[in-house]
Amino acid sequence: STLEKLKGFRLGPGDAKDRNNNRQSREVEKKEKLWRGPGPSSKKLVGDHQLFPLMYCDLNHFNEPGESRGGGRGPPGESGSTLETSAPCKIFKSAYTPLEQQYLQIKEQHKDVLLAVECGYKYRFFGDDAEKAAKELNIFCHLDHHFMTCSIPAHRLFVHVRRLVSLGHKVGLVKQTETSAIKASGASKNSLFTRQLSALYTKSTLIGEDVNPLHSFGDVEGGELTDVVTDPPESYLLCLSETWDKNSRQLTIGLMAVQPSTGDVVFDCFVDNSSRSELEGRVLKVNPVEILVASDLSDSSHRLLQSIATASVQAGDVVRIEKRDNTLFDFASAMNTVNNFYSHTQEIGSRSFSSVASLESPVICCLGPLIHYLREFNLEKVLLQHSFKRYSLRCLVLVDVRIKYSFFSLQAKIPLYCSSNKNTPSPPSLYSQRSICERQQAVCEILDSDSITLPTLKALMSRLPDLERGICSIYHKKCSTQEFYLINSNLSRLGLELQALLPSIQSQLSSSLLRGLLLDTPDLLAPAHNFLKVLSEKAAKSGDKMELFYDLSVFPVLQERREEIQSVLAEIQDHLREVQITLRTPTVNYVTVSGQEFLVEVKNSMKSVVPSDWVQISSTKAVSRYQSPYLVEKCRRLSQLKEKMLIDSKKEWTNFLNQFGEYYYTMKKAVCNLATIDCLYSFAEVAKEGNYCRPLVQEGDRQIVIKDGRHPVIDLLMGEHTQYVPNDTELQGDRRRTMIITGPNMGGKSSYIRQVALLCIMAQVGSYVPATEASLGILDGIYTRMGASENIYKGRSTFMEELTETSEIVAQASERSLVILDELGRGTSTHDGTAIAYATLEYFIREVKSLTLFVTHYPPLCELEKVYPRHVGNFHMAFLLNEPEFVAKDSPDYGELKPDFITFLYQLTEGAAGRSYGLNVAGLADIPEDVLHIATCKAQELENTINSRSYTAKGALGLDEKKYIKDQNVYCTLCNSKKIT
Repeated sequence: STLEKLKGFRLGPGDAKDRNNNRQSREVEKKEKLWRGPGPSSKKLVGDHQLFPLMYCDLNHFNEPGESRGGGRGPPGESGSTLETSAPCKIFKSAYTPLEQQYLQIKEQHKDVLLAVECGYKYRFFGDDAEKAAKELNIFCHLDHHFMTCSIPAHRLFVHVRRLVSLGHKVGLVKQTETSAIKASGASKNSLFTRQLSALYTKSTLIGEDVNPLHSFGDVEGGELTDVVTDPPESYLLCLSETWDKNSRQLTIGLMAVQPSTGDVVFDCFVDNSSRSELEGRVLKVNPVEILVASDLSDSSHRLLQSIATASVQAGDVVRIEKRDNTLFDFASAMNTVNNFYSHTQEIGSRSFSSVASLESPVICCLGPLIHYLREFNLEKVLLQHSFKRYSLRCLVLVDVRIKYSFFSLQAKIPLYCSSNKNTPSPPSLYSQRSICERQQAVCEILDSDSITLPTLKALMSRLPDLERGICSIYHKKCSTQEFYLINSNLSRLGLELQALLPSIQSQLSSSLLRGLLLDTPDLLAPAHNFLKVLSEKAAKSGDKMELFYDLSVFPVLQERREEIQSVLAEIQDHLREVQITLRTPTVNYVTVSGQEFLVEVKNSMKSVVPSDWVQISSTKAVSRYQSPYLVEKCRRLSQLKEKMLIDSKKEWTNFLNQFGEYYYTMKKAVCNLATIDCLYSFAEVAKEGNYCRPLVQEGDRQIVIKDGRHPVIDLLMGEHTQYVPNDTELQGDRRRTMIITGPNMGGKSSYIRQVALLCIMAQVGSYVPATEASLGILDGIYTRMGASENIYKGRSTFMEELTETSEIVAQASERSLVILDELGRGTSTHDGTAIAYATLEYFIREVKSLTLFVTHYPPLCELEKVYPRHVGNFHMAFLLNEPEFVAKDSPDYGELKPDFITFLYQLTEGAAGRSYGLNVAGLADIPEDVLHIATCKAQELENTINSRSYTAKGALGLDEKKYIKDQNVYCTLCNSKKIT
């Protein structure tokens, strides 16, 4: 057993001859048993950090060459002298097995990679890689020769690689480059199989048939498997560079993010301060899964990235940060890399060097290292595309501390960004009334048209795989035959059926957007038909590359191999007649058993007629199976030819995929057209199910007028039987443009302001909105300040974060923006918070003049309605108050006082609420009754004190205290027109 081997390994030859050896062994075994503890098994998982209970033995026997024999850790009470052998035991290179030497050679070149080495039907990890893999995968790790090792089955490779990658590791696959039959016929038939690193994978580079297998082609066709690739929607690789200008004392940061699975590239260049607030906003919005930085990155940036990576850790999900040589980020080195890459590229439709050289130098300093890095994965071609987009923080997004994510409209990915470069025009898709109306008209036609063409189009696009990722995988030459056939068969089918629908599209559709998309797509998809004609459907679905191509005349190498194989098969069949004569059995034929072909099966009673030089392959009680020397030689030759043909078939398959790359940009445009059509169908379906209305969007107006608006998510979650309370919204740029919203906690204030923001976004992307009627102007941004969170690594409190975000909104918002501020100033004292909230809101009213929704619990802010009666209105969320009877402090029932009970009506009503009724929420949160009683009494006491002061000032009114307080509560509850000053 392994346990005994380890014991024997620990005890040297001198100890074995010692007369006290038995006694010492018993003592050691007793101590080992005590240290190991109870349990039936002597082996533990690496995940428990105990590979073996005897791992404290002299591990210097397993040291690599040149390592010293230090004092090992042993069990309690055992000295180091007990573990020493009679002579030092050092392992030199010649002592390693050939496989271990091969692993060490590859590991020396890729020290930061977890190497999975192909060994027959499984993949093995060695040394530290094995311990890490075993711990992460929760599999068994054991000692084999000089290294710890663990293994995973080859057919489950994609599962384990994805798990390791999701935990932040870089995984490399070391595959055999020789086949058994070819090697057996060569001069090195007794040596080890040659192996080399064939693939690398990280979170952003999970592309290839090893990690994206197509489990069952029938599952895809039946709709059970809708995606070939199960990656997250966004998996960006982000690269950063820093440039410090000594003269201006400014830090300029370059940023470039690439998504290899789709070809999307985003870049930016900006000046940042010591707090790295600009960098933080961009990183949070891009939401990368992997970050590439220079080794000399500044401490401030490094701490920021580390905190973002730590904060993003979820169950089995880690953002990986890799440091590269800082010389790669130098401008001269990066420009040289970029020049060599783009100047020597001859692909049709790819970017030219001149288009890249015009980028800012910090961006070039990011592009160079990205080219270097992606070359390791054979994914650098993604940087040849024209899909470079400049990033800007001025986006039509919800800029929230918790949800700083880009808002993309389903699969169409309509860009919701505008360029910060003044020389670059903003895209018209969101800021042009014409583009918005075109999308609305397309949705309207899908909803109202009686044409049979539109339902047919919807059926065509149902249950499609992820075409965008699929064609990108083909472009990288990393797809399987199943995936290629799946993607191309769907593209070909769509192209042919759209071609057949062209007459009805031209005659029945009136939407210019739909007509343009549908009329262009068939011609763009035409190349897909030609690729399918070359392939055998059966071989493509089964993954048989040897039988993949129909006409081998265009593949002369494969045709020659096929002819050689057919010749050998004919010779084997001709030999059958000779076998029949030798065995004197005219009916004998070749059989195949357990994959072994061309066996001659003979009954055991007739074994005497079998020639002595025949080779027995297998036998049972009844029969024996042989091969003649001629058959042995021909089968060996046949195996060699098949393996050579398989190698040649893989080369021709790669060349075939390379031909598809010439049409990649054409195919991608067609897929984008289909995605836009699919998005419009989604808009129409949601509008029909939710009874949405078509909003009126006018470019010159600064207004948000919504009648009976509903929150699209909450309305759906509540279902049909629960009535959702709709609310109106009216903001006019030249009239009332600010709404101050008050009311009880949990009354629906935050849901209402989120509802307004969502409806504005839906209207501007061309969708219908959940309302009875809506009329909106075109916004240049939606800025929100909601929620509460601290930033400990920067030394910022919750209140500091709140004010920092407010400062950014003040600096960026314009009169065409929608600004939403929720409870600004609550993180400090009442007086300071009220003052800050009052001054900020007044600044937006007077200076920025944006459309503003301001939620607050500070009553003094409501006085701004009097200061700016034309532009400010007070509102609150209505409720019913069941208040307790007034109890004097000296009353015996004073201690029985209970908090007010609130019934929420969720209806936006004009007027300000005088109280927030926080004790009601405390009761809903199951705060103990004793605490609630004390809080209620204290609240009553404070309120009486304040009211008595107010009553003293109002003595001229002739109202008694009790009546005044009662009248005030009635006013605050009903919000009637009665004014109490």
